[in-house]
Amino acid sequence: MNAFSNGFVRNLVSLVLVLLGHTSAFQVNNRKAVTSASATALSMAPRFDSASQSWYPSDPEKEGPAAGYGIIGSLYRAGPVPVIQRVFNPDKYEQAVLKYMAQEGVNRVEAQGNMDAYLENPQDWAYQKMCEKNKGAPKKDYANANMDPKQIILSTLWAGVVVVFFYDLVTGVAEGRYGKADGTDLLHGNLWNFSFL
Repeated sequence: MNAFSNGFVRNLVSLVLVLLGHTSAFQVNNRKAVTSASATALSMAPRFDSASQSWYPSDPEKEGPAAGYGIIGSLYRAGPVPVIQRVFNPDKYEQAVLKYMAQEGVNRVEAQGNMDAYLENPQDWAYQKMCEKNKGAPKKDYANANMDPKQIILSTLWAGVVVVFFYDLVTGVAEGRYGKADGTDLLHGNLWNFSFL
């Protein structure tokens, strides 16, 4: 009986120690380590220059445009809208990416993915972020959106079909295949004259 009680007491003490180790009430709070880790991450974030009202990368190799993906990456991830913004407003796009990196503490590719998704559809992007923050929804990976090899092939084929269609449409209208070739077609000043039909 003595051996049984010693084994039982030993098992009971072990169980209590395991349970106490998994509760937060008895754990040592190590906020200093967490604070120093976040301070290190913040020191690597892009910096805001109040004199020029612009964001600048702390490390251009890790935070600059070369660290992210190009215009084709934006096209595959979010479509033509972010590509148009990158072409016609490159400084504004760059500032938005750097600001997102600094505020959210993410890398360049993740910030670009989020900015592309925002530019493509701001309401859906904002709703997704709100759900992630308030409702505990899983975080959407905008950095790798639509980058599955199968999706890249399908997007490329679809883009090829669209380009061929519009090329045929434009050349057909110019040559008169889609209207009379006697000077009454759309490209000869007859935009509002529907006699070519």
